[in-house]
Amino acid sequence: MKLRGLLSCFVVGFLVLAVGPVAVAQVSDEHLAEFPEAFPQSSLEEEVAVASSGHLILFSPVREINNQIRSERMARLPVRGAGRLYQINRDASRGEAREHYERILQARGAQVLFECSGRSCGRSNVWANQIFDQYTLYGRDADQDYLVAAVTGESGVTWLTLVYTVTRGTQREYVWIEHLEAGRGAAIPGLDSINARISGPIIVPWQGGVTHRFDWSATDRRMLNNWVEDDGAKVVLSGFAALGEQESLEGAMDRARQAMESLSQVLDKSGISRSRQTLITIGPSVVIPSPERQGDRVEIVVIRGAPGE
Repeated sequence: MKLRGLLSCFVVGFLVLAVGPVAVAQVSDEHLAEFPEAFPQSSLEEEVAVASSGHLILFSPVREINNQIRSERMARLPVRGAGRLYQINRDASRGEAREHYERILQARGAQVLFECSGRSCGRSNVWANQIFDQYTLYGRDADQDYLVAAVTGESGVTWLTLVYTVTRGTQREYVWIEHLEAGRGAAIPGLDSINARISGPIIVPWQGGVTHRFDWSATDRRMLNNWVEDDGAKVVLSGFAALGEQESLEGAMDRARQAMESLSQVLDKSGISRSRQTLITIGPSVVIPSPERQGDRVEIVVIRGAPGE
């Protein structure tokens, strides 16, 4: 029985840590809907409104056979949003531009569904003229890259962001960004259906010892209440603590456990009963390479029941 319990905690704990990129609770729907901030060392060349019941998005390299677009994974999705073409300044590079947008997507908790670079993406002229309808993007096949990422907000709406960069024969570099709101119920290739049942993490920094003070906003609390409306939803609390310079591992683990149990009591009093909660003490034993997931904190994840449960 003890082994079974440990295995259960391991499985749930793995889900808690793995779900990080799917949804960052601190990012509101309004922020997710905003077009990604432009790379500072670029200038806007063109903006195009996108509103379609079947917008073509590729999730694998492109090929053209007999003037027909071929891709192992592609979808025509109902979307609305915009596309923007930027020219990158000569004193910057498309690699820097790509990293800029990758940081934005990471901060929003987006999941990269597909990416490629160079000739592995396919022919640049197909991307430029057949996929994006932007002849300016026709460049060298070896000097291009593409990614498509998605994030689902607290309301259940999913946003897709496409980033394509290329170097033209003139040595000028360009980046094309599409930021699109997908229609509800749209089947998006690569967006994990398991992760679709998992919301979070909500990151709650804490301070104190005998008593604890939790730093989380009304928005976070409201979001959690929305997530647990499903009767079958389980709330997973993971307690973290930074290891003090003169502190033992046991001491840090105990601090993490006490803070987590204190927050569990707060949730119980607010209507999320202890029977719906799973508590996992992690302490300093797991390091997550994400700036917002550091230090003394409790991370809250909600796992909804499978259909039919």
